[in-house]
Order: sequence, then structure tokens, then C-alpha cells
Amino acid sequence: MGYIEKRGNNKWRLVVVTGYNPDNTQIRERKNITIDDPEILKSTKKIEKYLQRELVSFENLVFSGNYSTPEKMLFSQFIDEWREKYAADALSPSTLSVYENHIKARILPYFGHMRIDQIKPLHLLSFIKELEKNGARKDGLDKPLDVGTVNYIYRVLKNIFTRATEWKVLTDNPMDGVAKPKEKKAKEKLMEKKSNPQFYDEAEAQIVVNALYKESRKWRLLIFGSMFGGFRRGELLALEWHNVNFTEQTLTVENNIPITIKGSAIEKSPKSIASYRSVDMPTWYMDEMKKYHDEWLREKEKLGTKWTGEDRMFVFHNGTGSPYYYQHPYKWWKRFCKRHDIRFIKFHGLRHSSGTLLLEDEDENNFDSILKAIQERLGHSRLSTTADIYVHLTKKVKKKTAGKYDKFAPQFDNPPGEEFGGELGEKTKLRLIK
Repeated sequence: MGYIEKRGNNKWRLVVVTGYNPDNTQIRERKNITIDDPEILKSTKKIEKYLQRELVSFENLVFSGNYSTPEKMLFSQFIDEWREKYAADALSPSTLSVYENHIKARILPYFGHMRIDQIKPLHLLSFIKELEKNGARKDGLDKPLDVGTVNYIYRVLKNIFTRATEWKVLTDNPMDGVAKPKEKKAKEKLMEKKSNPQFYDEAEAQIVVNALYKESRKWRLLIFGSMFGGFRRGELLALEWHNVNFTEQTLTVENNIPITIKGSAIEKSPKSIASYRSVDMPTWYMDEMKKYHDEWLREKEKLGTKWTGEDRMFVFHNGTGSPYYYQHPYKWWKRFCKRHDIRFIKFHGLRHSSGTLLLEDEDENNFDSILKAIQERLGHSRLSTTADIYVHLTKKVKKKTAGKYDKFAPQFDNPPGEEFGGELGEKTKLRLIK
């Protein structure tokens, strides 16, 4: 049995009676409803029809055995529902992993014990402020969390409470009253980029190349694959020998390993349609790849029964045939930079260096065509993405273009008007000096 109670302007309560207590009082489940649609509100019949439909839906949910009373649901309990009914299917493995890290490390310790309906905007604002205080980091540094991390945690909370509102666990979304934390000011970002640009120019790239020839061929080829081929880390980890074409001198992207969970590589399709691509590689690179292929086959044969790759032929494997742990190349790269006293950039910065090296000395007349070629080489879906990344070189080309007019600079020894002398000559000289 169910009925509807009027609770205020545009607000109603659905009540479903599920039984009776020993004192004959009703056991009831309740749900608040707010109607904002003006089309429904202008007609009493439409309001009644809408509310009856919601009541039937609520009754079915209550008696289905899957209903959990919001007033009794802890935030931690809702997270379990969120994982099962949404996150497992809607989020990619890599995104879900990042979400879970923030949920376990930050969000559940703060909100897990609270009833979800009692979490208000003020609680969420206080939580965000705590993250922005010195000492909020978990690595021992007396600093606040990076603004990018704070924004990601905000994004996770927004997702969770949006689901709670959509599923009618909550009437109102408390995140609606919480503004997104401010990003760093454009000037601060620019200063950071200038002080530590996340790419190598030609001179720095040559230093990296020289140092890599003191390392194993496998690691040299993997790093070169990103720095000269523009491949993403996950694309290199998923590369198999059938993707290597020695005749055409290309590497082809057909697969991606964006994350490792509990020691197992999670494979998925490339990031976008544009990411499916074949990339022309330098002859010297493919010559080295041939030598490495011979080494790879000898190593596999030597391993015998210890080979764990089964019938998969990953080019850059962990030594026994299985893909590297996703974070391993980054950690190796960081140690390599420290070992050779090289300015460290993020592993992804190697990929951006690929485009920078192609554009750096390019003539402005060819800039647009080279930019298009880089878009295809790196697998960007839109040319605007490529242009945004290499805006620092766009400015450089613009300056070079303006320099074309230097040939029109005055070549005479005396400023115009001086030959006239007197007042006209003096005024002209002053104007030129200014």
C-alpha cells in the first residue's frame, strides 16, 4: 500500500507501507519528490499522473528487495552500490583505478562513516579546504596537494553524488553548492612551463641519445619509440612483433595497455580512432630493431618453459614474455635521467618532444603541413589538439615570419629630413629617436 503527502510548494512525499509493528503502527518507507517541470506544474491532472507513476515505481523498488533506505545508508555503503551499478561498466580500467585510489586514500576516511543524506555542501567545502592546507600530502612534505589532484578528487565526488541524485537516493546534489577549486593562474602556469618545459629541444635530445647508447638496446628502442615515434607508453607496452614491418619500416598501433591491476596487464583498444595508425620510423631505428629481434628470439628460446608470454609476442616484455608493469617504464626513465644527470621530464614529455623536434627548425611556409603530419603521427583526433600542444613553436615561427621584414629596415646613415636643416630637420630627428 502506498500514498502521497503534500510537503510544500512543488514538494511531495511518497509513502509505502511495508508492514506493521507489534503496536499496530505502520512500517513505512518514504521518498521526497520535487517537481520543477513547468509543463507538469501547470496542470493538476499532470501532477497527479506524474506522482502516481513515481509512487508505483517506488513501490516496485521497495518490494523488489533491492531497496536500501537512504536515511540509513552510509556513504561507504553507497560507494559499494556505485561500484557495482555504475563504475565497473561506465569507467575505463585506468580511470577507475585512479578513482579508487582517491576514494580509498582520501574520500572514504573522511566521509565513509557518515549517512549519505547528511553530507551537506559545508562538509564538502571543509573537506576541499583540508586538501589545500600544508601537510595534506601523504609523502611527508609539508605542502598542500597539487591543485590538479584536488580537482581530480572534486571530479570523483561530483560523479558519486550525481549518481546518488539520479538514482533518487538524494533529493538534492550537495556538490551543486561547491565550486570547483581554482586552477593555477595563467601567469603561474606559463612561468612553470618556461622554467621546466615538458619536452626536449634538439640539443637536449642529442644528450639523451648519447646517454641511451650506454644502456641496453631494449630500453634504447623503447625510449626512442616515444621520443622519435611519438608513441604513448601504453602503445609501446602493447606492441607485438606482428606490428613491426621491417619492409615498410613502420610500427603499427592496434592495442593499448593503459594500466596494470594486481600484476595483470589490462588491455584495451587504442585511445581513439585516430590512434589506430602506422608510423614511419627512421632507417637506423629499424636496423637496430632487427638486431633486437634476433636478441629477443634467442632470449625466448633460452627461457624455454620459463616463458610466460604464451603465444603473445610483446616486443618490450618483462624478461619472461609478459608485458611490463605500466609504471615500470616511467620509473626506469626517472632513474636513467638521474644516473646521467639529464633534465627530467615526464615520460609523456618524450612523446611531445617528437613533435617539437620535427617543428623546431621548420620553415613557416611548411608549418601547417608538418603540423598535420604530426597530428597523424601522434594519433591526435583533432588538429587543434596538436596546435595547442605546440603553441610554443607557433610563436617562434611567428617571430621568424615577422623577421622577414628586416630587409626593409632603413639603410642610410643620416635620418630623412636632416639635409633640410633647421626646424624641420630637428623635428624629424626627434620623431625618429622617439
